Amino acid sequence: MTRTRLIATAVLLAVFVVGCRRGSNESFQLTPGSQPASGANSASTGAPSGGTTMGTISYADVVSKAAPAVVTIHSQRRVRQPQQFPFMNDPFFRQFFGDRQTQPPPEQQRQGLGSGVIIDTNGYIITNHHVIDGAEQIKVDLYDNRSLDAKLVGADPPSDLAVLKVDASNLPMLTLGDSDRMRVGDVVLAIGNPLGVGQTVTMGIISAKGRQTGLSNGSFEDFLQTDAPINRGNSGGALVSTNSELIGINSQILSPSGGSIGLGFAVPSNMARTVVEQLINNGRVRRGQLGVTVLRIPSEEATRLGVTQGPGVVVFQVQEGSGADRAGLKRGDVITALNGTAISEPNTFRNQIARTPPGSEVTLTIKRNGQEQQVRARLGEFTPQPEESR
Repeated sequence: MTRTRLIATAVLLAVFVVGCRRGSNESFQLTPGSQPASGANSASTGAPSGGTTMGTISYADVVSKAAPAVVTIHSQRRVRQPQQFPFMNDPFFRQFFGDRQTQPPPEQQRQGLGSGVIIDTNGYIITNHHVIDGAEQIKVDLYDNRSLDAKLVGADPPSDLAVLKVDASNLPMLTLGDSDRMRVGDVVLAIGNPLGVGQTVTMGIISAKGRQTGLSNGSFEDFLQTDAPINRGNSGGALVSTNSELIGINSQILSPSGGSIGLGFAVPSNMARTVVEQLINNGRVRRGQLGVTVLRIPSEEATRLGVTQGPGVVVFQVQEGSGADRAGLKRGDVITALNGTAISEPNTFRNQIARTPPGSEVTLTIKRNGQEQQVRARLGEFTPQPEESR
C-alpha cells in the first residue's frame, strides 16, 4: 500500500470516529424545550419547562414564582391554667381549712405556628383550620419581611381549611390548579416554614390520591399523598406543581417520631376551591347529603349482603326521611354511577355528593336484583356533628 493510500485511509477512519461520537451525544443530551424520541413532554417526565442548567434539572423558576405567595402564620390564644386547690371552693373542705382566698390561676399565651398561601392579590390567604383554631390573634409574615395582622374570614373543620384576610393589595398569589389532573408519579414541591426555621422548599412526587388518614376530625378527606418532606409548621403551606400552580394545601403527616418519613398529605386544590369560595361569599360551607352509608366492593360487609364483585358501591344503610329514602333506595342496592360518572370508591362518592349544593337533584344509576335502573334523588344538607364543629 502506497503512502498516499495510507494517509487517505487514516483520514477516513478519523472522520468515522468523530461522526460516531457526535451522533452519540446528540441522542442522549436534551436541551430545554426539546423532547425525547418517545414524544413525552416535560409534564410527563416531571422536568420543569426551561429549567435546565448545564444539563441539570432545576426547579428554581417554579420556586421564584411560587415562594413569594407562601406566608408564615403566627397564632396566639390565652389558656387558663387549672386551679391547684379546686377543693377549696367546696363548703365541706372550707369548714376545716377556713375561708381562705385562693388566687385565680394565671393565664398563659399559647403560640401556634403554621403556613399559608396567598390566593388573591387583595390579601385572601388559605391555611389549615387547625393552624388557627381558637386563635385570638393572628399575624402573617410575608415574603418581603412585612408582618401584618390577619382576620379570620371563615373556617371549615370538616375539611380542615380556613381563609384569612390581610389589609394589603398587589400581593403575589398562587393560582389554584386542577388537582384531578395530577397523576401518581408527578413531581411536586412543598413550600412552608417547618419548625420555624424559615421558608423551605422540598421536592417529591404524588405518591397516591384519594387518601384517608382519620387523624383529624375532618369528615371529608380526599388527600393527595406525597413523599416531599413535610414537618410541623408546614401545615397550611403550598403543594405546587411544576407548572407553578397550587394543587394542594399541606395538612398532615404520618410518623411515629413526629418528623417526616415520606408520608405527607395535602388537601387537593379542587376541594379547597369549593370551600374557599363558600367561606368568602357566605362565611360557611354548605354540603349536600344523600342520606346513605355505602360500602366498598369487595368488603366483608358487602359480601354479607351478597355482593362480591362488580363496579360501584353497596348501600349498607338508608337514613329515614332522607333524600335517599324518599327516592326509594334500599339496603343492598349497588350504586354504579352518579350523574353519569362511574363510582367505585365510597369516599369519592361521599365527597362528590358533598360538593353538590343542598336541594340539588342527582341521578343515580343502581343495580337491584341484577337489573340496572336510574333513580333521581333530591339532596338534603349535611349537618356537622358537635365534635366536628368545635
